[in-house]
Amino acid sequence: MLPALNAAAPPDCQGSTSCEWLYDVTHSAWFAEGSYWILLKPLRVLLILVVAFVARWALHRAIDRLVRTTTDAGVPTMLRPLRERIPTAAVEPGEFVPERRRQRAEAIGSVLRSLTTAFIFGIALLMILREFSFDLAPLLASAGIVGVALGFGAQSLVKDLIAGLFMLIEDQYGVGDTVDLGEATGVVESVGLRVTTVRDGRGVLWYIRNGEIIRVGNKSQGWALVVVDLPIGFAGTEEATAVLRTAAASVAVDPELAPEIVEAPEVLGVEQMTVDGAVIRTVVKTTADGQFSVGRELRRRLAEALENSGITAQIAAARLFPGMPSRPPAAGETGRGGAT
Repeated sequence: MLPALNAAAPPDCQGSTSCEWLYDVTHSAWFAEGSYWILLKPLRVLLILVVAFVARWALHRAIDRLVRTTTDAGVPTMLRPLRERIPTAAVEPGEFVPERRRQRAEAIGSVLRSLTTAFIFGIALLMILREFSFDLAPLLASAGIVGVALGFGAQSLVKDLIAGLFMLIEDQYGVGDTVDLGEATGVVESVGLRVTTVRDGRGVLWYIRNGEIIRVGNKSQGWALVVVDLPIGFAGTEEATAVLRTAAASVAVDPELAPEIVEAPEVLGVEQMTVDGAVIRTVVKTTADGQFSVGRELRRRLAEALENSGITAQIAAARLFPGMPSRPPAAGETGRGGAT
C-alpha cells in the first residue's frame, strides 16, 4: 500500500520544469520538491564563484599586461613620466634607466589588482547572500554606517593613501629625485602609498606622510637653470662682462661638462646695484642631473677669471674705509689731520 500511495502523490512542483524533470527521472517526490535547494542553489553559488574567479583572472591579466607595456621602451609619449617627455632633459632618450618606471608601474599595478579583487569578491559575496534569501538592505546600511565611522576615525590614513596613489600616477617624484617638500629637502629614497622617505644633505632620513605634502619642488625632472650672481664692485662693467663671458664659454667646451649643458652659458649683464657696486648675472641651462656639477665648475671658473683679471683686487680696494691711512702715523701726527 505504501508504494501505491507514494506513486499516487506526485510532488508539488508549482510549475517548476526542473522539478518535474527530476521527478520523471528519479520518481522521488521529496527529491524533486527539494531540488531547488539541493541542486539549483548550489549550482548558482558555484556559477557565481566561477564567474568571479574568471573575471578576477581576466582583469589581473589585463593589469599585468598594462604594467609590462608601461615598462617597455616603446610606451606612448602620453603614458611616459614627465622627465621622459621633455626632449631637452638629456642628450638621448635611451639614457633613462627604466628601473624607476618599472617600480612605479608595479606599484600602481599592485594597487589596481587589490582593488579589483576586493570589488569582484565583494559583489560575489552579496550575490551569494541574496541566493540564500538574506535581506541585504540592513547589511548594506550597517556597512555604510561602519564605513562612515571608519572614515572619520582613519581619515588621515585614507588621505595619505589617496595622496600617495595620485603621486604615483602623476609621477610627481621617484626614487633618486632631488626634491623640496618644505621642511625636508633631499634625495628620495623610497615612495610608498602612505609615507615618502627623503634623506637630506646632512644624512638625516625624513619620513613624510603623503597626505601632509602640500607642494613638491622636483629638481630632477626636465632641465635646470643655474644662476650665478657675482659682485664686481665699481669696476668697469664692460670689462667684467667680457672676462665672465670668456670664462663661461670655456665651461661650454669642456668635454666632461658639454653633455650636461643644454644651452650655452650666457652673461646677462648687471642684475642689481648694491652699496658694494654692481652684480652681474650669468645663467646656463643644464640637464637635471648635471646642474650641480656644472654649477660648481661655472662658479669656480668665473671666480678665477675675476681674480686673474685683477677685478677682485679692485673690489677689495674699494671696500677699504675712506680716509683710512695707508701707513702708520708718524710722531706728532694724529692720523687724520696735520701736526698737532
